[in-house]
Amino acid sequence: MQAELETAKAFFTACETGQGWEACRPHCTPDATFAAQSDALAEIHTLQQYTEWMCGILAALTDGTYELKFFAADPARNAVCACATFIGTHLAGGPCPPTGRTTRTDYVYVMQFQDGRIAHMTKIWNSGYALKELGWG
Repeated sequence: MQAELETAKAFFTACETGQGWEACRPHCTPDATFAAQSDALAEIHTLQQYTEWMCGILAALTDGTYELKFFAADPARNAVCACATFIGTHLAGGPCPPTGRTTRTDYVYVMQFQDGRIAHMTKIWNSGYALKELGWG
């Protein structure tokens, strides 16, 4: 499971720094799926869509960064879990003029592996809270 853990770390870094699908693709199956019980992500169903959504968020929250809290593999379930806090201030673009407001929002990624690559990822995140902090909701 060490190889999957390293793959998950590489994917996580590429995704969270807004490198997009081209940088994330090598770590995922071609048809990798995505799920989240989040209004902000309701229309996102593939990992490709999600990685591109992250690029868009970082275009609006230009100082966006993360604090990694936990990263571990679960060999019995062939999964890797990452828990982090995203921090970003609305300084450009987005759904409204820049608010200058900051969010510190906690989230979890559960990445399920198939043949050494991420086949599905679930994001656990309270988007309503984050959007309210940013003045978007």
